[in-house]
Amino acid sequence: MDTEKLRSICLSFPGAHEGIKWEDHLCFMVAEKMFCVSGMEDDSFLTFKASDEDFELLCERQHIIPAPYMARNKWVGVEKRSALKPKEWEHYLHQAYELIKAKLPKKTQKEIDENTQAKKLKKTKG
Repeated sequence: MDTEKLRSICLSFPGAHEGIKWEDHLCFMVAEKMFCVSGMEDDSFLTFKASDEDFELLCERQHIIPAPYMARNKWVGVEKRSALKPKEWEHYLHQAYELIKAKLPKKTQKEIDENTQAKKLKKTKG
């Protein structure tokens, strides 16, 4: 999983955007809440939010650890990006996005969903 593919996946989610924090960390967010954080290089350490069940399962795998400072919130750290297959990356990143989105205020969630619907309608008419 290179950084461009990571960006492509994360930015495909409705309302998702990226930003730089702590000088050199690429952060993927929905409504300013992070769901994935990575270094800029293709071999950088990467963290993302996981479900309670997946947190336990993922941390049993080689090169995946409880994320420093964020393990209590069920974030995992991926030391080698090859620890997950491409389809797994897509699944877990989408799940991370959905977990964070679900904790947003209902009004914010509705706005994200409405904007997504409006974009889909525009594409079908255009």
